[in-house]
Amino acid sequence: MELERWRKAYDLVAMGRSSLDLYSNDIGAPFEEIRSFAAYVGGCPTNICVGARRLGLRSALLTAVGDDQVGDFILHFLSREDVETRYVVRKPGYRSSAVVLGIQPPDRFPLTYYRDHCADIELTIDDVLATPLGDCHVLLITGTGLSKEPSRSATLLAAELAREQGTTVVLDIDYRPDQWHDQRAFGVAIRSALPLVDLVLGTEDEIKAAMLRDPGQVQVTHSQISDARVGGDVEEAIRALLRRGPQVLVEKRGACGSRVHLASSADPSDTPRCLEVPGFPVTVQNILGAGDAFAAGLLYGRLMGWDWYRSARLGNACGAILVTRHGCADFMPTYAEVMAFIEERGGL
Repeated sequence: MELERWRKAYDLVAMGRSSLDLYSNDIGAPFEEIRSFAAYVGGCPTNICVGARRLGLRSALLTAVGDDQVGDFILHFLSREDVETRYVVRKPGYRSSAVVLGIQPPDRFPLTYYRDHCADIELTIDDVLATPLGDCHVLLITGTGLSKEPSRSATLLAAELAREQGTTVVLDIDYRPDQWHDQRAFGVAIRSALPLVDLVLGTEDEIKAAMLRDPGQVQVTHSQISDARVGGDVEEAIRALLRRGPQVLVEKRGACGSRVHLASSADPSDTPRCLEVPGFPVTVQNILGAGDAFAAGLLYGRLMGWDWYRSARLGNACGAILVTRHGCADFMPTYAEVMAFIEERGGL
């Protein structure tokens, strides 16, 4: 597998959101009493790109930033991390995105997105055509990239072209309710992308929201993703999702670890085979970005030729490390750090 990897320029191209992240330095303080913030870089595909690079993969980011100082900040960080930035597009007249987060462990992380007129949602078909999607092993797209045009069409085209050129397409559901004009539109967009996707990553709530067909059952708040609760049976949602084309769905379960659902190769009505992969108990400081660290570890394992269980176990370890830290991309673990963490806890 190692020799096969070097036949393409990149292991991973991640497409979509990038941002300046301002995270509270006053751990435990109510949001209105925060006195200072630390400045980091974030956004689901950006975090995954950085996490993958720190583990040793060759990663490139397809995103857009404004022609502004925030864009300079993001690009400087990515260059320092040795992430390929030649496909990061400047969008004059648009702003680089930003996120402001309060940290009240273990389960309160109020956040506000500043994405009005943001650059990364302006990614276009031309931006996709300028990216060598056939010269990477994995293309990662996200649900947020489907939330508005022109990014929606660009994201779908990227998945379509990648599949045609033999690249594995991964969809991180990345459900951010306040980024959608109608919660029901989220499910419509995700379901439209599934026939182009090989692997899906998501939490239980994200999976159910993506597959929910009865608009009257949508009961998702806009305050923060951890508040999202939708009706319905997750097992039925998993079966319905896998019937639409993806071969694998990996369910991120936080402290409980993860579950890998493999599509049945026989009757489509059969229950998918499921691998339960335990997590690593830690003390939580900040849960934001944990799923992105998990994705980086999972993809590393798969690109190294590991089986699903071992790859997901590595992903669980990466996520566990990140929740003990203050931010997202800036705190992704290195390969040496995650392997030391795993060995201290009995190995994979």
